[in-house]
Amino acid sequence: MDRILEKYILEHTTPEDPLLEDLYRQTYIRFVNPNMVSGHFQGKILETLSRMIQPETILEIGTFTGYSAICLSKGLRPGGRLLTIESNDELTAFAGTYFEKAGLFSVIHQLTGNALDLIPQLDYIFDLVFIDGDKREYIDYYNIVFNKVRPGGFILADNVLWGGKALDKNTSDPQTRGIIEFNELIAKDDRIENIILPIRDGLMVIRKNNI
Repeated sequence: MDRILEKYILEHTTPEDPLLEDLYRQTYIRFVNPNMVSGHFQGKILETLSRMIQPETILEIGTFTGYSAICLSKGLRPGGRLLTIESNDELTAFAGTYFEKAGLFSVIHQLTGNALDLIPQLDYIFDLVFIDGDKREYIDYYNIVFNKVRPGGFILADNVLWGGKALDKNTSDPQTRGIIEFNELIAKDDRIENIILPIRDGLMVIRKNNI
């Protein structure tokens, strides 16, 4: 998006939560690849979608430093919970401190390890799933969570435009191939409805049909 237009949008959007602003700043100070953090624009969209869906249970694949988990959790029904999975155990404690500062430590449940190993062990039906893990495994994540999403539930997938590289059908890059093949799979799946929102790096919104 044009930076001037994005600046205008943010100036006319509810201001960023000070805690999230601090989390965003600390992510850029402390961690490699800080651009992976959602940030105000995408974070507010995730929060808004979650508030519209009003989920009781959310699964997030890819915690990073916790920004998106905090945003998504704001839409939970009273008594709801969000489970978030992160493969990098060095990030767990940092994210946990911000969940505690946000008063969400009992609401957000952190799991550390390989999502493909952990998800089959989860005895939940989810209203909302947010996929933001290893791009090479997007299809695997989708297949393994699909039956754990309630009919009428939603799956969100981040980075589906991948900086425009999703158009490069001849690429041999495994991350890009993962995104391209995931997008093609979704386009052909008659069990769902979907749309790609051109937000930051592309956000796929998928609704599971009432089947």
